[in-house]
This record gives sequence, structure tokens and C-alpha cells, in this order.
Amino acid sequence: ARGFSLPLQRPADCGDASYFDVSRLACGPCGAHQRQSAGGSSCECQPGYRMVSSNGGSSISCEKCPENMSGVTQDGWNCITCPKGLTSEGKCKCLSNEILVERSIDGILLNEALCIHCNGSEQSFSASDVSGSRCVRCEQTFISVSKSCVCSSPNILTGGLCFGASESLPPKGVATVRFGQLGITLTSAWFLKNLQSSASACWLYSNLTACQALGNMCVMNMNSLSSSSTDACGLFQYIYVNTARLGIVHSIAFWRHNLPWLYYGDQPGLASQVLEANHFPTIFNFKGTGKDVKLRFIAASFDAAGNFLKWQDLEGGVLQLCPDTQTKLNAAYVFGTTYQQSCKISVSKILLDFANPIFYDLFLEYDGDNGQQYLWAVPVLNLNLQYSEMFINQGSNMNNWLLTRRFFLVDALSGKENDLGKLPRVIRIASKITISIRLVSHTQRGTIYPPLLTVSYTDVLVQNPETQSVMVSFSVNYEKNQSDAEVQTDITLGVLGGLAVLWSLLKTAGWKRRTGSSIIDLQTVLKFLLFYAGDLANVFFIITVGTGVYWLVFFKAQQFVSVLLPLPSQEEDFVTYIACAFSLKTLQFLQLLVSQLTTDIFFIDWERPKGKVLKAVEGEGVIKSAAAPVSIWRTYFIANEWNEIQTMRKINPLFQVLAVLFFLEVVGFSNLALMDSSSSLTRSSESYIAPWSRILRFGVSAALWLAIAFLQIIFFSVFYERFVEDKISQFVDLCCVSNISVFLLSHSCFGYYIHGRSVHGHADTNMEEMNINLKREAENLCSQRGLLPNTDGQTFQISISRKMRLHYDRIHENLTRKRGPARLLESSANTVEQSTRAYNTMNKFLSSFIDHVHKEIDYIVKDKLLLERILGMEFMEPIEKSIFYNDEGHSFSDVLYYGNETTLLIFDILFFSVVDLASQSFVLAAVLTYLQQEIFNFIRNTLGKKNLASKTLVDERFLI
Repeated sequence: ARGFSLPLQRPADCGDASYFDVSRLACGPCGAHQRQSAGGSSCECQPGYRMVSSNGGSSISCEKCPENMSGVTQDGWNCITCPKGLTSEGKCKCLSNEILVERSIDGILLNEALCIHCNGSEQSFSASDVSGSRCVRCEQTFISVSKSCVCSSPNILTGGLCFGASESLPPKGVATVRFGQLGITLTSAWFLKNLQSSASACWLYSNLTACQALGNMCVMNMNSLSSSSTDACGLFQYIYVNTARLGIVHSIAFWRHNLPWLYYGDQPGLASQVLEANHFPTIFNFKGTGKDVKLRFIAASFDAAGNFLKWQDLEGGVLQLCPDTQTKLNAAYVFGTTYQQSCKISVSKILLDFANPIFYDLFLEYDGDNGQQYLWAVPVLNLNLQYSEMFINQGSNMNNWLLTRRFFLVDALSGKENDLGKLPRVIRIASKITISIRLVSHTQRGTIYPPLLTVSYTDVLVQNPETQSVMVSFSVNYEKNQSDAEVQTDITLGVLGGLAVLWSLLKTAGWKRRTGSSIIDLQTVLKFLLFYAGDLANVFFIITVGTGVYWLVFFKAQQFVSVLLPLPSQEEDFVTYIACAFSLKTLQFLQLLVSQLTTDIFFIDWERPKGKVLKAVEGEGVIKSAAAPVSIWRTYFIANEWNEIQTMRKINPLFQVLAVLFFLEVVGFSNLALMDSSSSLTRSSESYIAPWSRILRFGVSAALWLAIAFLQIIFFSVFYERFVEDKISQFVDLCCVSNISVFLLSHSCFGYYIHGRSVHGHADTNMEEMNINLKREAENLCSQRGLLPNTDGQTFQISISRKMRLHYDRIHENLTRKRGPARLLESSANTVEQSTRAYNTMNKFLSSFIDHVHKEIDYIVKDKLLLERILGMEFMEPIEKSIFYNDEGHSFSDVLYYGNETTLLIFDILFFSVVDLASQSFVLAAVLTYLQQEIFNFIRNTLGKKNLASKTLVDERFLI
């Protein structure tokens, strides 16, 4: 690195006696009697010395001029006598209205320079030009007022113009410019030179250029409005008010003849009339290819002196200060494409590119019925409008706006206090420009109101242009009055929210029935709130998904524009709804998780001992016959199968996340969320990429989540579970083959029962007998599996009586009092015996309950009413007898993930959407969603395993 490095030097670093050597990119010394030239990249002779030779850089030689010819010619090559003295550069100088002559007509150098007086008499009316090298005709006002080229007293000379003392001039102007953001008011050199002359020429002679220049100075002073001030705007208003006799232009009341159109007027409510009283006479669409898909903005441009420059089409980045490709710059004016551009620009670049301000009058072009092209004036909302040295608050109330017409991008002219060639003290930059296109309400044909250009300026105190920078932005927004949509959303939210209250009350009533309690206590209120949280989350989810899909379909599919996307500021309610839905759904999900982790479960083993075995009685030394023990491995097997299906879902979560991400990022569905009119799934790298719409992002992602989940559910339920594997049905079959029933209580007095009693009497048998039994069952040579004779119903919803629950709890206390030792070899004999006795007691009690042995806590079997199935509650209270409701499906999956797929799916969608809205990244949202699923699966599996071991006395070490 050291071998290829060099010191950084700039021309300004070289000093007066050195120059910047462009071949070495370093400073080099000038020779004797030499100094740095104005450009800095060469040397020149000092005053009093002439050049003898010059080859550029330091390759010059200088020679001192003799005493009698101490001056140097303008080209620096010769010495000459200067009769009227020398300038600081050692060159000859002449008096005012004289021109310097150093050579004769044929180019021969004179020994003594001549100062020739320009003839200002009536025949010639000539005066020296600005450079002092030619005699030219003097300004017409001099001739008109004094009949000469001298504006002598009592005539008034101002700004290079001469005005008669008897003429009625406008008031004396104040040549100050107010930079309100910095709290600075300075005297502008440009205003000092041109303000009074421009106002006087405009007032006396209706000089068009002078009037435009005066208007430009008013715009540079932020259209300041004050009845007492005589600044640029005060002089403009003075002329505007007193020239009403001249009439108006193009029948526009605010456009006075000979004057630029700067204001719309300050009448209250005028802004709303200008912006909403008339529709723009062109119909726009999204799918066309002609002029009706582009906004044809055109601007009349003027320089600071008031000269008309040209008509400028805005395409090509006229108003965009940030550099970009032509295609991307032109995308700002494609109808329906929300455009945003922002960047930082150095002050040095701004001073270089915008040394002279350009002023614009903006119009929107359209075609008339007769083929004639017309222009519609675009109003300007200047957020820095000043009144009596104070900013006017141009708030959100349109009726209080004061609209203007002319604007500029950069003003580096009015901030110069002295020499107009030096750096300005302050520059003013249009740091934020927004073009707002508003769609007419209830239109079906793409009709818009007149556009509005909003501009905000930033005042910059110039200190070090190389290090200073300014953030600038340009945007095109499309707006529509969304009050109708907001009202419809509020109505929907109110109606569905009310229905959610009723549904939650029904759920609470059903929960009270299932818990066997009739008292409304604090627990009841909390349970109602939890139910309502889940139902209200569903309401918010329905509204947000419906809203997202609505905007996605109707905005992207329309041809003639009738719908526009809400602005980012109008999306806040939508984002709030998503946040509420996610928060409430999280609460419901956690409550679901807790309820599943506290479910009471017991495996009823119907197997009976086969014969007897001899067994030594401990402590007595005798051998007695006892019933053969029943194997516990079938129970362990069923417990493991139950443990495996606890987190099984109706969809594959990993495939779901990957499929959504694939369609969003690979296929390109994410491009549908861009705020433009295109419905294409692909975008060229060279084309402009519009900003994201949060509503469309949610709509696209939620629609994909739901569509893919729906297809998965259809696939698994119609094909996979029917022809490959149905783990829920297989579990029921496995219970029957294993001769084990499952008794579940999700509430105090409500739960589920899976009847697994083998029709063969025994399941603890060898392979041959097992195959024979299955064959007999397949050939209908044995009874059916159902709880009731001659039925196949194996699954039931059970509503048990309080008496039955008390019996269960009494036995269950002994069952769970001591869960067992940590190690088999260290177990206490008493503890094992106590647990075994409690397990056998519970097994005997529940099996006898199913066999109708206990008449005082008996049960009946019946079908649920249709309304009971719809409402998810039971109308009949089990007072004397418990009730077993026939279950045509597998409703016991309600205590598993499988039966709560809707809640889990909505939670996943909302989690994905919240992460995406916060990060604007589908990839990050997908990754975090998958991690969230895995974390909660781990929690559900781990704690579910502990609950299973606790409630069934199955040692946790056997749950794999």
C-alpha cells in the first residue's frame, strides 16, 4: 500500500508562490517574480512584470517593465504606459464611461494606452459596456429621462436604470431576505441591485421581464405576506392592487396582465374550491398504453432576472434532485405509481449545479375535445410561507391553506450579502417536494381532482460546503377520501364485535355448565374475558384479511381507476387492528396451551389376569397362588402414542412456511404489495421499485397462508389420511386392539371418552392369536367395537355429574400424591405399593363406572342436538346421571393441537405479519415464525409429557 500511495493536495493548499501541477497532482513552486494564476494550475507574472515566454505550469519567464512603461497589457505579454494609473493587477485603468485602447485598428501596440470617452450626445447615446472594452448604446431609460447617457440629479438612478424625479414611483423597497428557520435577516446583494429597479420598471413601463424578476424576488422571500412591509412581495402586491385596470389573463381572476401569477388569494375556503370544485378533464386508467396512463406535467421556467427560458417537460428528473436512471426518474409520472425518492446531497454539489436559481410555473397538460392541447394550473402549497417575518401554519385543514403558484428548487442567490461572485451566506433548498393526486370520491372512471404540489424548504448556513449535506426527497402520492371505507370498517367492527360478545357469553355459559358451577364469580369474569379476547381477535383478523384482500384485488385488477390505496398515514388504524388481533390471539393461544397442559387423563386397562401363578408371601415364608399379573407395556405403548399426537397438526408447519416464502420471494407474489398499478409478478432490475404498502403486504401474505393451508387441509383430509395414514383414527383403533380405553377430562365435569375395550376379551396375547382375532373381526364373526351393543361408536363427549367428579377426585388425590421415585432401584417399596394400589383403584373405579356397576353415579348415552353441536355446549345438566354423547368424529382432538388448527393457523399468520410489518422482510418473518412454532412445540411436548406422567402414573422415563 505504501508503494502506491501519495499525499492528497488541492490547488487551495498550494499558496500564492506555488501552483497545482496537474501531471503530478501535487503543488509545485513558481519561478522568480511569479505567483499562482486565478485557476491555480499555472503561474503568472507578478504586477509590473511581463511574460517573455510561457509553456504552461511553471514554464514561464518574466521580465520587469521599465520605469516609463510600468503598466502591463491585458494579455500580459507587453509593457505599456498607463496615463490614468494602474489597477491592483498592474494593468491600465480608465475612468467611468471610457474604454481602454492598447492597440491600433491594425493591431500595432501603442506606446501609451488611450482612454477614449464614449459619446453620450443625442446623435450617439453611447456608453462603455460592463467590461469597459466597447462603446454601446446606453440604456433606454437614460435616453427617455435625460436625453443623454447620464442620470443626473434630480433624476433617480437605481439598478442600472434611470427614472425621472417627477414620475410616480413605487415605495422604497427593503432589500432584505428573511431566513426564518435560522432566525437570520440579511441584506441581499441581488435585491439591493435589482429590487427597486425591477419594481419601478414594472410599475412605470409594464416591463414584462422586470415584472417577472420582481415576482421571482417575492418567491425567494417565501411569498411573505404583510400589509405594512415594502419587501419584494410588498412591492409586488402594491403593483398588483394598483393595476387592476389592466385586466386579467385567460379569465383567471388571480392572474393580472403583465404580472406573473404568484397567489390564489387569501379568502377563507378558497383552497378547497380550487382543489375540489372542479374535476380534471381527463380519465385515467391502469391498463392502457396511451396518454391516459401518464401524468403530463409541464413547467414554464424563468431565470432570476425574469427571462423566460423554455417549456420543460418534468420527465427526465427536472424536479428530482437525487440522481437516478432515466427510466426510474420517469416512473414518477406513471399514473397510479406511488413514487418516493430521497438522498443526501452535498452543499458543494448544490452550489455547483444550481448557482443560478430557476423558477417554475407548473401545469398539467391534457387534450381538449377539439384536439387542442390545454394546460391546467397546478397550485403550490408552500409550507414555509411567511407572514410578517413569521411562518404561516399550513396545517391539515384545507380551508386555511394559502396557495401559491411559482416555486424554485435551490436559491443560492438571495443569500449573498456582498459580491455576487462569492459564496452565499445562506442557501435555501426545496428539501421535500410532494405531488398529491387525489381521486374523486365514488368515481368509476378514473377522474381526479387538480393535483397539488407541496414544497418544504430548508435554510442552510454555508460554512464548509465540502462537508455539509442536505437530505432531499421527492414523492408522488395518490390519495382518496377513505372516510366511507373507515365508516364501513367501523360498522363491521361494531357488528362483529357485538356478535363476539354474544358468542363469548354463550361460551362462558357452556364453560360454566361443563365446570358444574352455577355461581358467577371472578373466575367466571376472567374466563369470559379470555373467551372474548379470542373471539375479538378473530373479528380483527377477519376485518384485516378482508381489507387486505379487498385492496389487493380491487386496486390491482381495476382498469379505469376507482380505488386508490390508503396513504401510510391512513394505514395506522389497519396496523393497530393487526396488533390488537395478534395480542388477543396470543392471549387465547397461551390459554389454550395452559388448558391442554392441565387436562386430566387416565388409561383404563380392561385386560384381566389369565389364570394364576404361585407367589411367595414376603415375611411369612409361605407360597400362595395369586392372579397372574397384567402387562403394563400396553399402557406404556398407548401413552407413548398419545404423547406423539399431542402436537400433531392438520397441516405441515414447515412446508407451510417454506411454501409461503417460495411464492412470495421466488415466484414473485411480493411484487403485488408494491404501491403501483402493475399486477405483474416480475420486475425488471432497471425499473423503478415503488414503496411497499403495508395493507397489500398483509393481504398478499395472509391470502397465501390461508390458500396454502386450505390446500394442505384438503390434501391431508381427502387423500393422505384416507389412503396413507390417519393417526387420530389409528390411535382409536390401537386403543381397541390394546384393550385400553382413554378417559379425558378437559373441564371439571366435561371431557371425552375413547372406548378401547377389546371385543376379544384379551389383548395380551401372542402374534398368532392376535392375527386370528383381527381376522374374525374383519369377517364380522365377533361383536362390534362400540360401547353400546351392536354399535361402532367408540368416541364420546362426556358430561359427568358432580357426584361422579367427587369420586374421581378422591381417588385421583391418592394417585397423584406421590408421583414416584427418581430411579427405579432407589424406589421405596411403600411408595410403589401405594401408587400401584391407587392406580388399580382408579382403573377399577372407571372400568366399573363404564360397566354401569355404580347405580348412584350411572350414565346414559344419547345423541347431541344439532343446536348443541353448533353452539358447542350442552343444554341438559347431568344431575343424577352422567351423559355420554355420541361423537361421530374425533372431538377428543380438542385437547390436542389437531383439534385447534384454526387458532394455531391464525396465530402463525398474525405472528408472521407482525414481524413482516415491523421489519419489511418476508424472509425474517418466515424464519422467526418457524422458530416460534418449534419453541412452542417443545414447550407443549415437554410439559405435556410431564402432565401425562403425573395424571396416568406412567413413568416419564418410558415416554419417548
